[in-house]
Amino acid sequence: MSDLWQRLKGKQDLDDEIRAAIEAEFGSRGKKALTAIDTGKVKKYHDFFVVEGRTDDYVVDEDFCTCGDFMFRGRTCWHLIATRIALATGHFEQVDAWYVDRME
Repeated sequence: MSDLWQRLKGKQDLDDEIRAAIEAEFGSRGKKALTAIDTGKVKKYHDFFVVEGRTDDYVVDEDFCTCGDFMFRGRTCWHLIATRIALATGHFEQVDAWYVDRME
């Protein structure tokens, strides 16, 4: 898996080869993560990354996500994968605000 992240680092273009590698590594979760990247659903606030899901926004902080898949099943969710891809490639929207302020 670390080889995949090394290949992604600094890559501006998510070409067919790297997309296939992500989908091979993570299956449908990888495909959902790529869709989130493509549709601008990954946002970087001052304090957290936030990924817009189908039913809610999910806070991602390092290796933690607030979604049920991560919290109850204890597995790497597509929100976390999308954030890792965004970090490696710079494919995210920068929001000049604190997410905790938005929650209040």
